Amino acid sequence: MTAGHMATGSLAVIDMQRVFADPGSPWAAPRFTEAAQGVRRLLPAFGDRVTFTRFLAPEKPTGAWRAYYEQWPFALQPPDAPLWRLTDEFAAEARHVLDAPTFGKWTPALAARLGPEGRLVLAGVSTDCCVLSTALAAADAGVEVLVVSDACAGADDASHARALQVMDLYAPLIRVVTVKDLTGS
Repeated sequence: MTAGHMATGSLAVIDMQRVFADPGSPWAAPRFTEAAQGVRRLLPAFGDRVTFTRFLAPEKPTGAWRAYYEQWPFALQPPDAPLWRLTDEFAAEARHVLDAPTFGKWTPALAARLGPEGRLVLAGVSTDCCVLSTALAAADAGVEVLVVSDACAGADDASHARALQVMDLYAPLIRVVTVKDLTGS
């Protein structure tokens, strides 16, 4: 497959937010900076076919989310709170932003952003949570999913690697690729 062919579809940049970038945050992804470098390299190949997502706390957690937010009470903040903002480097570039109070970002709004080839390219954080949840749901919907390993970061290196291994089990529905695979550079 040629590099030009691979850059088709839509890129979803998952949750490149301050809460995951700030080293002092309980939810920090230690390799956020490396993932951001990969995302920056991908953006030009997708032009307007980029959707940035944001994880937000619900106004009032229900079901199992109640216990989750009892464990992480710091996160019960409104959608406009600084921790939920995209990092500065991406905020200015984010023309299409999708917010969801769920780990998985495969929503009708994201589905509507897919091009006719129905390919979803995923980058962002955290590989072992929101990226994984989005990839599995999209694959179940019959979407071809490419997860860009060097444009993602996990809660730690081991969790990142395990999540990529799990997603690789879903081939050919989900394929793990690199920035170079998609852009040729």
